[in-house]
Amino acid sequence: MIWNQINFFSDLLASRCTLNVLLPQNRPVEPGNNYHPPFRVLYLLHGYSDDQTAWQRWSSVECYAEGLNLAVVMPAVQNSFYSDMAHGGKFFTYVTEEVPALVHEIFLLSTERADTFVAGLSMGGYGAFKLALTRPDLYAAAASLSGALDISEVVNAHGDRDDQFWLESMRNNFGDLDKVPGGPHDLFALAKKASNSAIKPRLYQFCGTEDFLYADNLRFRDAIRPLGFDYTYAETPGDHKWIYWDQQIQKVLAWLPLRPTPQP
Repeated sequence: MIWNQINFFSDLLASRCTLNVLLPQNRPVEPGNNYHPPFRVLYLLHGYSDDQTAWQRWSSVECYAEGLNLAVVMPAVQNSFYSDMAHGGKFFTYVTEEVPALVHEIFLLSTERADTFVAGLSMGGYGAFKLALTRPDLYAAAASLSGALDISEVVNAHGDRDDQFWLESMRNNFGDLDKVPGGPHDLFALAKKASNSAIKPRLYQFCGTEDFLYADNLRFRDAIRPLGFDYTYAETPGDHKWIYWDQQIQKVLAWLPLRPTPQP
């Protein structure tokens, strides 16, 4: 794979930003016509307190994606929970609009929904489902690994109202925390709304049974199962660590609905 680090000025965030992009080293060529089909695209999202380097530093995703004709795009969103923050940057719009526009301008990537996917871990797992359930027109599939899926519990520090630093951070992200349940940041509400859409993203959810987010994942699993999604749930013994996410990203890549290489 070819590793690209892109430093650019974001008009939306009014600041310099960095994202990493992995591209296949060898592009397939159609015999006789020198046609190079565009790469499929996986937007791979980091967790809380991490950045665009996390997946390459702590997993072997670069090796696992080899041979799939798949570009892997890794943006950085600080600790925004992939939201258009109440007091801060518009990171949801940044990831769903500005970043795709930039990478499509630079690289030969497929613009088809069927070739566009999103996955992430922890905060990024929440982000992956948030993107796909809010914009099912953009993403064919989404995967959450140990995701912070019950955002109503997460923003309230799982009942620890004494964690003032965390609560203030969540207010910066979401505004009035009492309005989070049932609102545009609530995956349970987004899933119900998306279940009535003419197109639905395929969903993959994983969590370790000793993970501090396990109960949140079970609640989301039980809520989404009756809603008619093409939905896969997996769990194994384990907690909130990269050893499990490295294993699971291999399964996610195998699970992605990678259609045959487009013809000219």
